[in-house]
Amino acid sequence: MLHLTDTFRLFPYSYAVSSKIEPFYKGGNVQVSKDENYIFCTCGSHVNVLEISTGKIVHSVEHDDQEDITSFALSCDDELLVTASRALLLKQWDWRQAQCTRSWKAIHTVPVASMTFDSTSTLLATGGCDGTIKLWDVVKQYCTHNLKGSSGVVHLVQFHPDINRLQLFSSSLDCGIRLWDLRSSQCVCVLQSHYSAVTSLTFSSNGATMVSSGRDKICTVWDLKTRKAKRTVPVYEAVEGVVLLPENKDFSQIGVKSKDLHFITAGSKGVLRVWEASTARCVYTQTLPSSTLSSASEDEEEKDGDPRSLTYLLHLPTSSRLATVTAEHNIMLYQLLDLTTQQQFVGYNDEVLDVKFLGKGDSHIVVATNSCQLKVFELLTNSCQILYGHTDTVLSLDVFKKGSLFASCAKDRSVRVWHMDSDSGHVRCVAQGSSHANAVGSITCSRMKASFIVSGSQDCTVKVWDLPADLSATGTGIHQLTAHTTEKAHDKDVNSVAVSPNDKLLASGSQDRTAKLWSLAGKGNLGLLGVFRGHRRGVWAVCFSPVDQVLATSSADGTTKLWSLQDFSCLKTFEGHDASVLKIIFVSRGTQLLTSGSDGLVKLWTIKTNECVKTLDAHQDKVWGLHASHKDDKMVTGSADSNITVWMVKSLLRYCVVWNTNARNCLDAQAVLQVLLTHLPPEELLQYQGARTHLEGLIPYTERHMQRIGRLLQASMFLNYMWQKMRVAGAPSSDSGQDEDPHSPVEKEDEEEDNEVSVTKKASTSDGRVENGESTRTNGNHQSECEESSEEEDIEQDDKDQIKTAKCLPVSSAPQTYAS
Repeated sequence: MLHLTDTFRLFPYSYAVSSKIEPFYKGGNVQVSKDENYIFCTCGSHVNVLEISTGKIVHSVEHDDQEDITSFALSCDDELLVTASRALLLKQWDWRQAQCTRSWKAIHTVPVASMTFDSTSTLLATGGCDGTIKLWDVVKQYCTHNLKGSSGVVHLVQFHPDINRLQLFSSSLDCGIRLWDLRSSQCVCVLQSHYSAVTSLTFSSNGATMVSSGRDKICTVWDLKTRKAKRTVPVYEAVEGVVLLPENKDFSQIGVKSKDLHFITAGSKGVLRVWEASTARCVYTQTLPSSTLSSASEDEEEKDGDPRSLTYLLHLPTSSRLATVTAEHNIMLYQLLDLTTQQQFVGYNDEVLDVKFLGKGDSHIVVATNSCQLKVFELLTNSCQILYGHTDTVLSLDVFKKGSLFASCAKDRSVRVWHMDSDSGHVRCVAQGSSHANAVGSITCSRMKASFIVSGSQDCTVKVWDLPADLSATGTGIHQLTAHTTEKAHDKDVNSVAVSPNDKLLASGSQDRTAKLWSLAGKGNLGLLGVFRGHRRGVWAVCFSPVDQVLATSSADGTTKLWSLQDFSCLKTFEGHDASVLKIIFVSRGTQLLTSGSDGLVKLWTIKTNECVKTLDAHQDKVWGLHASHKDDKMVTGSADSNITVWMVKSLLRYCVVWNTNARNCLDAQAVLQVLLTHLPPEELLQYQGARTHLEGLIPYTERHMQRIGRLLQASMFLNYMWQKMRVAGAPSSDSGQDEDPHSPVEKEDEEEDNEVSVTKKASTSDGRVENGESTRTNGNHQSECEESSEEEDIEQDDKDQIKTAKCLPVSSAPQTYAS
């Protein structure tokens, strides 16, 4: 699932989103603009444009058909963006305005798997899953070539950089590299060297040499004049990308000692390596970004599906950088001269299990995202550091008072302490400990100074770990922690632990439905002071008040309770969540509580009045992470969902468009649309991507429904009128046996009531659509009353003559007259 991390400005009763970290890449093609300011990447039915300097999504285009985008290409002049979806449509975009300027059928019988522009930005090549390649003149807007002969999916197409050669290279499932002469539309040769999928091609500056990479763990250097392989370089990993190093530059820092051809590879081992083509020798291997990352030896086979493996390698020549994409959907930028990390962007995360502010002035947040890596985001740029160390899912986080040290615990039964350098912002692991017998689900730090941490585990124990005084000192070593106190605290899993503001008390909450208070004053074992009983289900979180002798607990029973630390009595109970309350914190100097739950809600409670003063429906799934800044002017939340506000509006509009196409569901679509238009201003509604297209799609069907309902109302009004007149002209009633006066006002009222009941009964029991019948009934009765009040004015003289004639006819002949 996706995640959402928001920071909110906290005011007495209002929230305003100040920043948002949301998914922008879910796999697939990635491309960097020629000016190297933007990264283009796919995310389902979107192509998102990420601004490198800010880390923000500045543009996004989406197919109207909501189909996933299978491939896209940005022209070399950064002007044209063309996308292909599973609906077999190609769309050309003005991506800066997020407007589709042209769309046409791809002609392929199955989706497009790859596409690319030539260097003049006038020719577009598309490779399909049907084994064909189409070339398009995007200026004159027609197909110029249809190249057949490939076997299977054409997963790679690339023009020769010298446009005068008019050559196109492609590769498909047969592992050969086909060279197409565009003048004759013929395949002039097939370059055979690889025994697995060819993943990338790169060309020398003069266009005479080409290097290809493949998943068969080799790279091949080709002489394009003779069309022969000059050398095969075994690289001992499945290679996904290769880049030739520029000539006449000093790359001595990465092992380049000669002027021979050198290239860089990226693949399944997750590191960049530099190779000398003439000797087939690796001259440099990139140092992994963290010393705590467990690395395999060179001889060890890499694991399939390793999240650290690299899937793309892109060259940014203007800024002399490289961009890589990992299997975990992270995009990393490196300096080419020394292959050091410059920026990292996280394209997609799983559920956010915990999140905390970090750094001076809360400049960063550290996030646990249902994986063994921690992510530290700089809020100003959204650049991210990925921290390796834990070997299983990280479950909980806590930060020391100064904000430069924080602790983490994980399913790998270990705890770790991390330090962030105040100047560089670099984070490294400085201490670790592992003596729990099961997963460690909760951790808390000392409040006064960085002297100890406390962990709670599924092994039902609580451990106190002492920290050395020089943890923040620079160094490469990792201090090994030893737990000086271990206490069997509960009968079931320990879900939460918290230290009091004076570091003298410890609270623990457990799945056994209790919370306990412990003394931390001595150096010996923990001393049990009391037990808090009252929750009907497991206790998820415990938190001390910063100003009062009060403990707050939240539970799976949907309640939050305040307890007295003196007599362990329940002072107050807050009820309002529809599901488990997962997190709880005190804000506003202890006068208010913030709670978050698995119902996706964040609630603000005033302790004095015992009422909820604000409910923030910011998420749609469990809100696991909740943390307030030191000044209580910001909070950060993390959940298992994605960008909910946008998702809800866009989904509702999309469903409305689909529902509105069917007369049976059009009333539901119009009802939902009315709610949206009532609660959202037009200018806000149009800000959502695709909203204008959805609304335009609603108009023609809505007009058709209105015309149909109008015709139905007219017919029902005429039928009602004729029915009343036929009743008036009928035989004597069965009760009196005498002729009725058709002009009697009393009888006319009774007649109208009978007719209304009759019409209502008929509409409700009709074999037709009940929705339409009810709508017709309501509007028809209203219109019938208006028509009755002014019938003498509206009916033409000719109609009156016909009606008089009808009244003179017997009752049995009236239907025949109506039918005629």
